[in-house]
Amino acid sequence: MKERISNALKALNIETLNEMQEMSLRANESGRNVLLLSPTGSGKTLAFLLPLLRQLKVDANESQALILAPSRELALQIEQVFKGMNSPFHCACCYGGHSIETEAKNLFNNPQLIIGTPGRILDHIRRKNIVPQSILFLTIDEFDKSLELGFQDEMEEIIKHLTSVKKKMLLSATRSDEIPDFVKLHHPIVLDYLKEEEIKENGLTLYHVNSPQKDKLESLLLLIKNLDGESTLVFCNYRESAERIFNFLKKNGADCKVYHGGMEQIEREKSLFQFRNKSINILISTDLAARGLDITDVKHIIHYHIPVNQEAYTHRNGRTARMFASGNAYLLLHTEEKLPDYIADSDLHSFTLEEKNGNIASSEWSTLYIGKGKKNKISKGDLVGFFIKKGELEKEDIGMIEVKENFSFASIKRTKIVSLIKKIKNEKIKGIKTIFEIAK
Repeated sequence: MKERISNALKALNIETLNEMQEMSLRANESGRNVLLLSPTGSGKTLAFLLPLLRQLKVDANESQALILAPSRELALQIEQVFKGMNSPFHCACCYGGHSIETEAKNLFNNPQLIIGTPGRILDHIRRKNIVPQSILFLTIDEFDKSLELGFQDEMEEIIKHLTSVKKKMLLSATRSDEIPDFVKLHHPIVLDYLKEEEIKENGLTLYHVNSPQKDKLESLLLLIKNLDGESTLVFCNYRESAERIFNFLKKNGADCKVYHGGMEQIEREKSLFQFRNKSINILISTDLAARGLDITDVKHIIHYHIPVNQEAYTHRNGRTARMFASGNAYLLLHTEEKLPDYIADSDLHSFTLEEKNGNIASSEWSTLYIGKGKKNKISKGDLVGFFIKKGELEKEDIGMIEVKENFSFASIKRTKIVSLIKKIKNEKIKGIKTIFEIAK
């Protein structure tokens, strides 16, 4: 078994493994399931392919392992690495847009390893091109992304068919409060390489930004222009201020939304979704958004008002510099405003506003509102399939999807959303007529 790994590394021109890959090899020596949390680009592919080399049997005339990936690009990448290992094992790669007949022929030869996207793998299982009872090892790469793209239903059905699996490995670039029950990942070994200490090291840079005017709106606008359209959360202390800032930025061409406790629930959810899916770059909020909300990949925090206390300050800043990312926080202060005791002047860097003309950079995404949801038995997978089949979209034209009880949101490439609505406006999804419109 060691020889297989040695030969694979030699074939790939890799001399040494990193710590995460070494730990994955050790963890997979046990009979327990494994959950590996590690950032994108850290070498996760080898971390699950090398253990498989030890587990697969050459003389078995049946498929033994399945790897699920959320995109055809990732599936093809995994296949390329596996084939580059020069191992004695055969693999088949299955994904949408590829000839299903060609894939069926490849599967007929019972490759030891099958790699594919959830939708296409489920299709092959239903066609009986894959014998799921023979699969002993299941790996789900970028599990978080698979859920985000709406593959939960497909993955759940696939796992129900895999009655003989004795080992599972899940890989994710983000932490989740819990793994869905359908995965049945009981008592896994958790390898967590999303370390808090490293987050802090990369982490947060604090800036002081001077506003010449007591009314700081113009300074805020200029600061946002200096941030080049990157994801930004603007915090203020009052609902009225949030609305005022929102109206000002909107008037000046910003892709922004407002979020506070005085809004209807559907409007709050819409604002959050549009910010999470990057349809808007700027969210103006009271401290309601500072705690407990699922907002990731925020690059910049702007304190338009000084936080009311240290706790609020900490929670606001905690919206950025997460999961190995770097982030920035800006205190926008007029000369008459004094720093509170809990903020040391020595912790702050000076940020000079550069004069910038032109518009604030727009997002490449837009949000589609769908008037049906979970109560209508609509799933993320249904929407993805509907957009591809009826709307003639490619997978890369579809971003984050969120299905609520009575409605849904989908992130669609801005250049494609108008033509999409024209194509689907008279179509039914799962036999149901509904509303499709751009979320305002």
